Amino acid sequence: MVTDHRTTRRAVFAAALGNATEWYDFGVYSYLAVVIGAVFYPAASPAVQLIATFTTFAAAFLVRPLGGLFFGPLGDRVGRKRVLAITMITMALGTFAIGLIPSYGAIGITAPVLLLAARLVQGFSTGGEYGGATTFIAEYAPDRRRGFLASWLEFGTVSGYLAGALLVTVLTAVLDTADLHSWGWRVPFLLALPLGAVGLYLRLRLEETPVFTAAETFGHEGAHAGPAGERGTHRLRETVVGQWRPMLLCVGLVLVFNVNNYMTTSYMPTYLNAVLGYSPTHGLLMALAAMAAMLLTVALVGRLSDRVGRRPVLMSGSVCTVVLALPAFWLLQRDTSAGVLAGMLLLALTLVHFSGAAPAALPAFFPTRVRYGALAIAFNVSVALFGGTTPLVAEALVDATGSPYAPAAQLMLAGVIGIVAVSLMAESANRPLPGARATVSTRDTGGAGPDGRGR
Repeated sequence: MVTDHRTTRRAVFAAALGNATEWYDFGVYSYLAVVIGAVFYPAASPAVQLIATFTTFAAAFLVRPLGGLFFGPLGDRVGRKRVLAITMITMALGTFAIGLIPSYGAIGITAPVLLLAARLVQGFSTGGEYGGATTFIAEYAPDRRRGFLASWLEFGTVSGYLAGALLVTVLTAVLDTADLHSWGWRVPFLLALPLGAVGLYLRLRLEETPVFTAAETFGHEGAHAGPAGERGTHRLRETVVGQWRPMLLCVGLVLVFNVNNYMTTSYMPTYLNAVLGYSPTHGLLMALAAMAAMLLTVALVGRLSDRVGRRPVLMSGSVCTVVLALPAFWLLQRDTSAGVLAGMLLLALTLVHFSGAAPAALPAFFPTRVRYGALAIAFNVSVALFGGTTPLVAEALVDATGSPYAPAAQLMLAGVIGIVAVSLMAESANRPLPGARATVSTRDTGGAGPDGRGR
């Protein structure tokens, strides 16, 4: 199968930009955790405010498996493009709604209840986002460049986080505490709606993936002909029961990926501020530096995974998670900007292994007919149990033990699980996706189109 290089490039750009928009929405909440705690839980102590805020943060992850169960199999039935458009606008509306919620001082207990409801909408939407976006890019990419092209999805993710962090940093720097708590914190959330409209426009212009189209053309989907409800039930059973082993491996790999991810991008600004006593602006700037370093390296790591394989890169990341966690947290506590920066860069170095290689490795666990559904379910179960709870668990561990090193132990345990998962997974670099024919690009065939003729 030959894919058009220009069409593939547009698909990667649109999926990554849409993903950036979605993760901007999701990340802004964590950057404003301290402010949100004060606005919605003013009667509690600062420590309890943070735990309450991160509990609401984690609640969104608990409904992500439901979103995966709904959107994933739907994407395997009706196509990747349509479902990704739905998740885009749903996420934007949920985030926009947070910016409109009155404070606890204005409407009492209704305020945190509405905040929770908006977060649940975000979580349900995101349940169909990452699995769909990785599937979309993987099914467009030629076999020999899948790691490089799929890594641009994480470039979009980090860009979204970075944009949110940058905006929050500017607001924190230019507004006094009263203005930030009264109206300033709402600005990033309200911007979600126009950003979501842009992402929706780009996704609606995309064509369906050639792998999914080929599967439909050659009748893979017709194997379970029957009433729509029966086909849906059969596919869900096939997804969950028939793919249980690769789903377990996917859960393990996603666990180590996302514990690293949410520790570095979501929890670290709060940790530097609330645990180590740095100013909110300082903590955000350090997080910005780490994410900027990831932007510069993630595509290089993706390209490396095409050359040496996904397993060596992911194994290196898992080992780094175990070996570098304590040194990173030791550096964070040196009470110098240089030490904090060095610690954040160590965390980013570990995370970029997964950001660069995982987007291509995860879709390769599953065949075309159930890829979106199986990946969405496994990914979101893992994120709900272990990834989204990372800031909450880290803060609770620090509060319970009094040790600023407690989050390092959390990372190390995740790294051990990652080592086991990578040891058991098969290599997928430079090979066709399961259930698909070998895929090359017109860039590699002298410009020949899908029919083999020159363009």
